[in-house]
Amino acid sequence: MQQSLKDNWKQFTLLVIINGFVGGMVGMERTILPEIAESEFHIAARTAILSFIIVFGITKAIANYFAGRLANTVGRKNILIIGWLYGLPVPFILMYAPDWNWIVFANVLLGINQGLAWSTAVIMKIDLVGEKERGLAMGLNEFAGYVAVAVLAFLTAYVAAEFGLRPYPFILGIVMAAAGLFLTVFFVKDTEHFVKQENKNATNNRPTDGKIFLRTTISDRNLSSITQAGFVTNFKDGMAWGIFPLFLVGAGMSLGQVGIIAGIYPALWGIGQLASGKLSDYTGRKQMIVAGMLVQGIALLFFGLSTDYATFLTTAALLGVGTAMVYPTFLAAIADIAHPQERAETIGIFRLWRDSGYAFGAMASGILADVISLIVAIYFTGIIALVSAIITQIRMHRI
Repeated sequence: MQQSLKDNWKQFTLLVIINGFVGGMVGMERTILPEIAESEFHIAARTAILSFIIVFGITKAIANYFAGRLANTVGRKNILIIGWLYGLPVPFILMYAPDWNWIVFANVLLGINQGLAWSTAVIMKIDLVGEKERGLAMGLNEFAGYVAVAVLAFLTAYVAAEFGLRPYPFILGIVMAAAGLFLTVFFVKDTEHFVKQENKNATNNRPTDGKIFLRTTISDRNLSSITQAGFVTNFKDGMAWGIFPLFLVGAGMSLGQVGIIAGIYPALWGIGQLASGKLSDYTGRKQMIVAGMLVQGIALLFFGLSTDYATFLTTAALLGVGTAMVYPTFLAAIADIAHPQERAETIGIFRLWRDSGYAFGAMASGILADVISLIVAIYFTGIIALVSAIITQIRMHRI
């Protein structure tokens, strides 16, 4: 079997569906957890409310690293199974948690689930397709994951508005976790043999593990530029996840409106990747990343200036478009640069830094919101996104 989307479309499609379930696990709590913190557990401090995102970001980042590091030894399918086993208890804990500490613990498990399962799905899809289709492959992967985030963000907000914040919104999570584990165990096939075949045709030597980490983090101009832009993108999302619902409620939006606004952002993020991933195969990765970071920064500045439902919806959609431009492009660019044998680990290191952005974004925005205001947290994040675009333009070579 050759590396191509056409030859491996059945396994590829299965992994796309599974990644949709992975994304849905995050979406089920995206809209309503900040409201649960305030209304059920009477937590007022923004930093305390955002603690679940901080913990989620840290654990997901670490799990990403180990998913990439162990992919060639433990096996891709095995890591995917382990990821789902960590995800199974999450909806039950969210349904019946007696205090906020249990919510935070659920997000430790969710972070491990997301890091292991999402990273492995990414690695396996890159294994299946050829070099010319990486942008398209990553677009389809991230499309499935983030459209699922958006759909579940909307559905859980709707269910919460109709039937209460708990337990009913989280029943959807039980279905997704069970379905994801079932499909993985009985239908997914490992993809490591594709890497072995690809590695035979590679001529460059594999750096040591320490050099891989250093190159991805700082020393390689391309890899480190991609990594910092990924970090800033998820820094932004950590802020948006926790601050947007609180900011929108404070601006007079209903819970249903908050759900739609919070949903349109990842929806456009997901849908847009169908085009942006493939487009980056032709336009080049750098152009797409720089433009996407600029759009994100501008959207955040205008979101902070918004006062009515229509404007909030428009700026949230623009933020989703900007994120869509960069997300599959990051992964496709990493796959372009990395040696086949080190690709999984390089992706794991990139995702370690990228998803640590969730924690730092939630922490920084929570502190700014407590000390100054919610709107300052939004503006601060928008400025950082614009600075990231400038850094990428200066440091990154055209690829």
